[in-house]
Amino acid sequence: MLARTIQALCLSAICGSSASAQAADDESMAPKKTLTAGVFYAHDSWNQYWEGTLKRSNGNVGTVTTRSISPMVGYGVTGRFSVMAVLPYVWTEASQGTLRGLSGVQDLTVAAKYRLLTTEPSEHGAFSAFLAGTAAIPMSNYTPDFLPLSIGTAGGRAAGHLTLNFQSTSAWFANASAAYTWCSNVKLNRSSYYTNGNLYMTNQVAMPNVVDYALTAGIDLAHWRIPLTFVQQRTLGGGDIRRQDVPFVSDRFDFARLDGSVMYRLNVPKDVALRVGAAHVLNGRNVGQSTAFTTGVLYAFHF
Repeated sequence: MLARTIQALCLSAICGSSASAQAADDESMAPKKTLTAGVFYAHDSWNQYWEGTLKRSNGNVGTVTTRSISPMVGYGVTGRFSVMAVLPYVWTEASQGTLRGLSGVQDLTVAAKYRLLTTEPSEHGAFSAFLAGTAAIPMSNYTPDFLPLSIGTAGGRAAGHLTLNFQSTSAWFANASAAYTWCSNVKLNRSSYYTNGNLYMTNQVAMPNVVDYALTAGIDLAHWRIPLTFVQQRTLGGGDIRRQDVPFVSDRFDFARLDGSVMYRLNVPKDVALRVGAAHVLNGRNVGQSTAFTTGVLYAFHF
């Protein structure tokens, strides 16, 4: 969940001619021959979590906080095809107990997006469809076997995204998107492990794949973009956290989350945009009920 949340909050780019955002699961495209560079800061914390379906707190960790700084770049190859990448540096901490947080470079995530089609505008608006692919690989030798303070899953991932968009003739828009993520095996620094009622005499952990759905509505004006998104994640397999135990890397991490953000493109300098956002987990399974805040700045270079 941590790796995917950072990816969702930070993998965005400013379009050169508007205050639109570009991400793998939205409707915006970077203009042709436009390079975007930026950096985001994210702060995520929780003091209650779901142990399976049981919501509880834990005095051994208190409040778990995850912070990240994420440089990113994006480029509009053509008017219909763009690429982007983000590489977070992450550090974690717990407010109580004896566990010490971890820090380090997490996963390099790259994405490519293609606009399949756009209908002719009607009196109400126009429909568009987009395909995107993302891939992530760990960029440091961090451990995934120290949840909830690990900085990621330490495994490779690849995902396909389909997004449908309706842009009205006024400022409002709506998106519906779905994604399927394939997850590679994870290697532990021990020769056996116990999870989901079974003992495994190996250091290789088979990770379940993941399905995501998202619904977005918002407004997109000359200098403002304000979307509100409901996200649902379902893990296709995995076990639950055992009573009074720590999470395991292949557990079932399910959640429903509400995201909101505001992006504003400055008049001077005209190619700079500022973005702030927030996300809150409404319910879940084996995840913390976290609240995350992000802020960032982006600059567009035209070639």
